[in-house]
Amino acid sequence: MLDRLLILTARYARWVPETLLRGFFLLAADVSWLLHVGGVRQLEANLAHVVGPVGRKQLRHISRRGMRSYFTYFSEALTVGARTTEQLKARIRPAGTGYPEPAKTMIESRSVPIGMGHQGNWDYAGFWAGRAVGPVTTVAERLSNEELLETFAQIRRDLGINIILTGEHGITERLADTLASPEQVVPLLADRDLSRNGVFVRAFDSWIRVAAGPAVIALDSHLPLYTVNMYRERLTGDRRHQAGTPLGYICSIDGPIDTDAFQGLPRDQAVQELSQAWVDQWSRGIREHPEDWHMLQPIFIDDLDLSRMHAVPEHISAEVELRRGKARGNRS
Repeated sequence: MLDRLLILTARYARWVPETLLRGFFLLAADVSWLLHVGGVRQLEANLAHVVGPVGRKQLRHISRRGMRSYFTYFSEALTVGARTTEQLKARIRPAGTGYPEPAKTMIESRSVPIGMGHQGNWDYAGFWAGRAVGPVTTVAERLSNEELLETFAQIRRDLGINIILTGEHGITERLADTLASPEQVVPLLADRDLSRNGVFVRAFDSWIRVAAGPAVIALDSHLPLYTVNMYRERLTGDRRHQAGTPLGYICSIDGPIDTDAFQGLPRDQAVQELSQAWVDQWSRGIREHPEDWHMLQPIFIDDLDLSRMHAVPEHISAEVELRRGKARGNRS
């Protein structure tokens, strides 16, 4: 039922007033938050790792903002086809320590690999990058509902983003080939990969398993690696009028991380250390704007069943078991 509603919303976006749809999604976010459904509980568990030992009231305040940010993303993504180019341009602006470095990289006819997480509105980021930096190619997760999958994929194609779906043959090689061409942008949502191909990195007060993709394609392409954080800002004046909405986004670009320093290492070590480097850079943005991190799934190893995970290093397992033992002792 929900999937069908999302598909119909996207299909008839031009006939749905944006303010009405945004209000509906915000109401749904508040109801979910008040009922403390599973996704909200997991979001709060994730946020607790990020913000540290804050009071329950403050954590609930952040999680409410997080749910409203998450649901607003869906209202924006489903109706992006109804927005004009001028509106979209006004809704996002670049910033960060790495900007305008990517543009300089493009002047040198080199391409830009990017590691990023589930934050803000990555469709808007792809739209901006495709016009300000270069053609964008990325990977989208394959969904069980093929019609919903095609709906979201087509939304991104209409924004000018080239979409590769998970499960397709030779994804890493295709991305490396793309980066071998001049003036290409390859951003990858990589903050969660629990498969045996994921890479363990330290994040906040724990460990997470991220996708190897950003590190692999940067190493194979001998290109510097960037990270992107996205978070909201309140719009004012002419920009708010042009955007047609009170809130926009900052696309914060950080880097570059020089991959030459990792090239002489054994392959697995190079991928792990470069992954750690981009996560260290990216996580600083999450700390500053945790409410715009849309991670409603388990990600921290402390919250996962280690017996169901593949190839967990012994030192990580031992560290987690030690913390769990201390927690049980404190409760007894």
